[in-house]
Amino acid sequence: MMANKENTNIPFSSSNWYRKPTATLSEVRFQIHGEQYCLDRKFLTAKSGKFAALLKDHKNEELAYTFKNIPGDPTTFELAMKFCYGRELNLTAVNVVPLICLAFYLDMTEDHCKGNLLNIALCFFYSKILPTWNEAVKAFQTTELVFDEASHLGLVDSCLESLLSKARLSPHLLGEPFKKPTHSDDGVSNKNDDSKPNARKKLFAPNQRASEALTSLSLRLYDLTISNMVQNGVHPEYIAASLYKYSKKWANVDIVGEEAVKDCKEVIETIEKLLPDETEVIPCKLLFEMLQAAIVFQASPSCRYGFETRIGKQLKEAAVEDLLIPSQGYAAEMQFDTACVKRILKNFYANYTSSDNVGMIKVAELIEDFLSTIARDANLTKDSFISLSALSVATSIETKRYSDGLYRAINIYLDKHNYLTESEKEEVCQGLDCSRLSPEACTHAAQNSLLPLRVVVQALFASQLHLRDVITTRAEDSDNGSRKEDSIVVSDVTDDARIEMENRVIELENECDRMKKQIQGGVAKEKNSTWKALKRKLGCMSSSHAYTDCQVKKKVHPRNGA
Repeated sequence: MMANKENTNIPFSSSNWYRKPTATLSEVRFQIHGEQYCLDRKFLTAKSGKFAALLKDHKNEELAYTFKNIPGDPTTFELAMKFCYGRELNLTAVNVVPLICLAFYLDMTEDHCKGNLLNIALCFFYSKILPTWNEAVKAFQTTELVFDEASHLGLVDSCLESLLSKARLSPHLLGEPFKKPTHSDDGVSNKNDDSKPNARKKLFAPNQRASEALTSLSLRLYDLTISNMVQNGVHPEYIAASLYKYSKKWANVDIVGEEAVKDCKEVIETIEKLLPDETEVIPCKLLFEMLQAAIVFQASPSCRYGFETRIGKQLKEAAVEDLLIPSQGYAAEMQFDTACVKRILKNFYANYTSSDNVGMIKVAELIEDFLSTIARDANLTKDSFISLSALSVATSIETKRYSDGLYRAINIYLDKHNYLTESEKEEVCQGLDCSRLSPEACTHAAQNSLLPLRVVVQALFASQLHLRDVITTRAEDSDNGSRKEDSIVVSDVTDDARIEMENRVIELENECDRMKKQIQGGVAKEKNSTWKALKRKLGCMSSSHAYTDCQVKKKVHPRNGA
């Protein structure tokens, strides 16, 4: 772009005015941004009102001035001086904003000289830069260098308004939204492609560079941009897509260095603050990624809690591997951060409002599988396991389903922590209700030497109850014509059987107490023989080693419904 054509024959190069050791009376020496400049008074005063006022009373003196707060950088100043010397002015999205701020500072206005730099740069900015998304983003990025001046002149607001108007018309400029999780007929979530963007026809797909342009902004400018879009109704799924891209670029958990980590912490805290409140705008798996970044960078408690709350609201989408959050800091002796998972679970319960229990069943199965996985951690404390298993029990009761998954987790934990005493084992098993085990699990538990003896007795009693239910059902089905009469007879028989079984349980529990006293007294030989004697009495002589890592098929309790 050509400017000041009447002076185009004036020789100009950096050697004419840059880093000259001395200045003639027709020149003036400046120190700007640490660089020395010797410039012709005539050209400066012709274009700059600030220079004209400064040099007015010193026409015949050798002067030297230092400008400490001049906007822009050396490149910006040299562009302005080239304009003063009548040289070609090449305006771009990268240099126009700092140049506008410098021209305003130097009073290079139309009042001082017609066709001056400020008006030329402003016209270029509004006519060539703001109408285009990528150019507007580039120009907005440069406001970081001159933020106060650009804000004062309204350039920051102009960029924000330009980006907002385009995003409202074409939100794909922010990036493709993520697929929402789909569910099959049996309610199982399809997680394979949740984290991938929606497939769109290429005819309507935006340029990939356009959707990634916002990730080039500084955190301050990005925060302003997204906040403005949130307040003005841009679709949350597109905002979420942009936020995730930004977090992946600027809050990478592999980043090292104290300053870099500090910057990442600020990024992840800002991302959490900007995330939409709507559920399922970003997959649960990616929320877990951002939560782990928040933990690694030691983000504020409110930031971590924000991610945990969002995850809790859509926990039914999660997989076991998502919950395996590595421990950090004081909890590093344990392999996984169980306290974090516990908080997420509490958020799930607090925010669960669905009228059906499909989501509750999914989370119940998820927690049981999670317990089975972490039970193998040799450093997992008894109290941590118990607190998590208590939440699992609450879910199973709410969904009226078998507790086979909890039993499997307890069995694994006892196997991997075989140093536990009998009383500690009873603590671990305190949430296990044998009446809520399937017949197969009851049979296994009744033969399981890892379990405390009291639980074995309870499992045997539960097995007898299951057997009674089978007998009752068959008796009712044997003669449809006399169902009512048969049921009365069966009821009398089963009531007698129940009383007999309860007496037998009391007898066995007394024997268990006696055995515990012997064990505590250190009678090792009698401990083994008494255990065998009890197993003979119960009719359970199968080896328990074959069930150390049992896998019991999950079933819905037949008496309580699905």
